[in-house]
Amino acid sequence: MTPLNKKLGRDLWRMKGQAFAISAVIATGVMLLVMMSGIVTSLDQTRQAYYERNRLADVFAPVVRAPLHSLRDLRAVPGVSAVEGRVNGSALVDIKGLDLPIRAQALSLPDTGPPRLNLPDLTAGRWLARNRADEILLLNSFAKAHELEPGDTLSATMNGARRTFHIVGLVHSPEFLYTVAPGELISDDSRFGALWMNETALAAAYDMKGAFNEGLLMLSRSANETAVLNAVDRILEPYGSRGAYHVSDHTSNRFVMEEINGMRSTSATVPPLFMAVAAFLLYIVISRMVQAEREQIGLLKAFGYSSFEVALHYFKLILIISAGGAAMGCVLGTMAGRGMVNIYLEFYKFPILVFRVEPASFLIGVVSSILAASAGGFIVLRGIFTLTPAVAMRPPAPADYSRTGRIGASLSRMLDQPSRMVLRRLTRQPGRMLGSIVGIACGMALAVAMISLFASFEKTLNLTFNVIDRSDVTVTFTDPLSDRVIYDLQRMPHVIEVEPTRSVSATLRHGVESYRGGVNGLVPAPRLNRAVDKSEEAITMPRDGIVLSQSLATELKAQVGDTIQVDVHEGRRPTLSLPVVGVTESLLGAPAYMEISALNRAMREPRRVSGAYLRIDAAHSGPIYRALKDMPSVAGVSLKQDARAAFVRMMNTGAGSMRFIMAAIAGVITFGIVYNAARIAQAERGRDLASLRVIGFTRSEASFVLLGELAVVTLLALPLGSVLGYYLTYGVAAGFSTDIYQIPVVFAPGSYGGAALAVLSAAFLSGWLVKRDVDRAEIITALKTRE
Repeated sequence: MTPLNKKLGRDLWRMKGQAFAISAVIATGVMLLVMMSGIVTSLDQTRQAYYERNRLADVFAPVVRAPLHSLRDLRAVPGVSAVEGRVNGSALVDIKGLDLPIRAQALSLPDTGPPRLNLPDLTAGRWLARNRADEILLLNSFAKAHELEPGDTLSATMNGARRTFHIVGLVHSPEFLYTVAPGELISDDSRFGALWMNETALAAAYDMKGAFNEGLLMLSRSANETAVLNAVDRILEPYGSRGAYHVSDHTSNRFVMEEINGMRSTSATVPPLFMAVAAFLLYIVISRMVQAEREQIGLLKAFGYSSFEVALHYFKLILIISAGGAAMGCVLGTMAGRGMVNIYLEFYKFPILVFRVEPASFLIGVVSSILAASAGGFIVLRGIFTLTPAVAMRPPAPADYSRTGRIGASLSRMLDQPSRMVLRRLTRQPGRMLGSIVGIACGMALAVAMISLFASFEKTLNLTFNVIDRSDVTVTFTDPLSDRVIYDLQRMPHVIEVEPTRSVSATLRHGVESYRGGVNGLVPAPRLNRAVDKSEEAITMPRDGIVLSQSLATELKAQVGDTIQVDVHEGRRPTLSLPVVGVTESLLGAPAYMEISALNRAMREPRRVSGAYLRIDAAHSGPIYRALKDMPSVAGVSLKQDARAAFVRMMNTGAGSMRFIMAAIAGVITFGIVYNAARIAQAERGRDLASLRVIGFTRSEASFVLLGELAVVTLLALPLGSVLGYYLTYGVAAGFSTDIYQIPVVFAPGSYGGAALAVLSAAFLSGWLVKRDVDRAEIITALKTRE
C-alpha cells in the first residue's frame, strides 16, 4: 500500500457522502441504459422468435370474397413462398351477466389440422376436432378476463345468427400480442377477443363456402415487398380487394414496434443526460478538491512525486467513483428490467418474455460512465501539471473586494457580519457559484419535466374523453348501412341524441410520405364526437377537403393548403385528391376527418353510415344495450367510460409506466445535486467555520454562514431551473408520445411549484445533514492542516 493509495482511501472516506451521491447519478444513467436496452432486446428478440416459430404472415390481403382457386395465382407471384386463405369475420359475444355485447374476431382454421401460417399457440385444452361446427378455440387473454375455461360454453352472434359454442382450448396468437378491436386504438382484454373455428363451419356462417376473404402470404428473403403488394392487389381486384398490406402495418405488430422503437430512442437519449450531469458534478468536486489541496500537491511534488503520479492519484479517485456507480447501475438495471418485463408481459400477450441484456449493454454502460466522468476530471487534472511546488505551497492571494463599489458598501452597512460573509463568498468566486446554480437548476429542470408529464397525461385524458368525445356509447355496424338506421336508434327509449359517422379504411399519401389509417366522416356541426382546434373549439366540417389531426399532418409533412392523395381500400376503392383545409388537435391516434356527405359522394355511396355516437340516459342503459345486442347489423358496442379506463391502464403500463420511474429518479438526482453542492461548500469552508467558532461565533451563526450560501444558490437556481424545465418538457413529452397517443406540453403552474418544493425540500434536508456534521465537528481537528 503506497502512501498515495493510503491517501486515496482517506480521501474517499472523508468525502463518502459526495462520492455516493455522484455514484448514484452515474448509477441512474447506467441503470436506465441497461434496463431500457434489455427491454428492447427482450421484446424485439422474443417478437422475432415468436413470429418465426408460429410463421406469422408477411402480407395480409383482405378481400370481399375471393374463390379458392385464386390462391394458385397468389402462389405464382415472384417472392411468395407460402400462401393460405382463410375466413375472417366479426362476431358479438354474449357473456352471462353482461348486458353490453362484446366484440370479437372469428378466424378459420383448416379442417385438416393446424394452419401453415399464423399458427396459434395452445395453452390449455385441446385442438379442434374435425367436422365439429360447435367447437372453438378462444384467445387466452379474453378468456382470463371473463374467467372462461375449456369446457365452458359461449354464445356469439355471427352474420346475424346467434349460435352456442363449446370452448375446447385456449390459445395465444402472434396476431394478437396487442389486442384491439378493428378500427380502435385502446387495448382492453375484457372488451375484445378472438376465436377460431373449423374452416367449413365458419365459411358456412359467413357464406364463404369455396371462398376466402383474407389471404396470408409468406415472402422469401429476396422478395420485393412493393412489387408483391401490387401484384396481390391486381390479382384480387376483381373480387373486391381491400388493399394488401405488409405485417409492419398490422395493428398488433405496429403497436409492439412503436413500443420497441420508442424505448430504443429513449435509451439513446436519456442515459447520456445523466452521464453529462455526473461529469459536471465530478468536475466541480475534483476542481474544488484540487484547489483545496494545493498545499498537499506542492508537498507531494516537493517530496519527489511527479506531476503524472499526482494526477494519476486524483484520476484513480474519479475511476473508483465512476466504476462504483457503473457497477451499481448494472445491478439495479438488471433488477428493474426484470420487474418491467412482468408489466410488459401483461400488456403484450407473449407466451413467455424473459429479460435478457446483451453483454455489450453492460460494457457500453461501464465504459461510457467512466469516459463521461474522466472527461470532467481531465480538465481539472491538466492544472496539476502546471503547478510548481513553490507556487502550490504558497497560499492563494486574498480576494479583492475593493471593486464592489457603493452597492457593496451599502449592502455591508445593512447586513450583519455573518450575512456579509455569505455575500463575500458569493462575489469572491462567481464562477463556482454559477456552477452550483446551474447544477441545482438542472435537477429542478428534470423535476419540472417529469411533474409536467403527469399533467400532460391528464390533459390527454381530458381532451380525448371530455372535449373531443362527448358521447356515452359508440355503435359500429357490420357494413355501411342506409342512414335510416340512425332514425331507428333515435326511436329507442332513453336514447337522448344520436350522431352518425362514416369510417373508411385508406392510405393517405403526401409526396414520399404515407400512412395507412382511415378517414372519418362527421356531420357538418358535430356535437358528440368533434374535431377541435388548438383553443379546443369545435371545427365545422367543410364541404370540400380533408381535416388532418396534428400528429397525422406531422407524419405526412403536410399543412393547410397542401393536396394529399387518399387511396380508399373499400367499396369501389377510389383514389381521391383532397386539399388539406384544417388541422385539428387529437391526442389519440392519427385520425383524418371529412364532412360525411362529401365522403359519401367521393365513395359514390350516398346516405351511408358505418357507425353512430349515442348519448343515453345512464339510468336505463341495460335495455338499450340488450336492444343493440339483438340488432343483427351491429358489429360492436363500446362505452366511453370503458375506453377511458382501458386508456388509463394502458398509460400506466408499458412505456407509460416509465414516467413513474423517471419521476422517482428525478427526485433522487435533484437531492443528489443539492446535497453535493452543500457538501462541497462544507469541505471548502471547514477551517473557516472552525475559526469562526474559535473567535466566538455560536454554532448557529457559524452554520448560517454555510447554509446562507446554500439558500442563496438554491433560490437563484429556481428561476433558471424553471426555464430549463420548460424546454426539457418538450423533449420528454416527445419521447413518451407513441402512435397510440400523443403527450402534449402543458404549462401547469403546479408542476413548477411542485418542482420548486422538491428542490427546497432537498436543500432543507441537505442543510440539516451538513449542519449536524458541522455541529459535531471538533474545532481543533478542523483547524489542523491535512498533510
